Amino acid sequence: MLACGIGPVEAAATTARALAERRPSGLLHVGIAGARGVDPPRLVIGSEAVYEDAAGGALVPGRLRPDEALLTAARRALPDAQVLPIGTSARVGGTTGCPIEAMEGFAVLRAAELAGVPAVEVRAVSNAIDEPDRSRWRFDDALAALQDALPRLLAELR
Repeated sequence: MLACGIGPVEAAATTARALAERRPSGLLHVGIAGARGVDPPRLVIGSEAVYEDAAGGALVPGRLRPDEALLTAARRALPDAQVLPIGTSARVGGTTGCPIEAMEGFAVLRAAELAGVPAVEVRAVSNAIDEPDRSRWRFDDALAALQDALPRLLAELR
């Protein structure tokens, strides 16, 4: 288990270091996320990771697909989870093209891709992206949804 940190830079650097040291056979990236049109504490499996800060530029990769075998296993473990693109941005509200927003997913999956480690991302929605009142964000509910899902995910991914 690894806490990758918050934000794409910290997540990429921490994940790359850990992958170089440990060489796992696979990577399951979990966390909480904001959403547009998906209510908390819904679980979401990433159909792709989209680096929205790259703004579709040609200089850096902007989209990654998860490993198909891990995606299939995650779908078996969490049949009620939605499968959607998850956007990555360094700032809250920084995504526009994805219904799900997080700050680390693309960075973690890119580090895994470069290390040759299959990966998949699973998030629990904690808030609406445009909800300015952070007291209304449901971190505890989202974390409880992940805690409930993790045993099923880990059993299926093994």
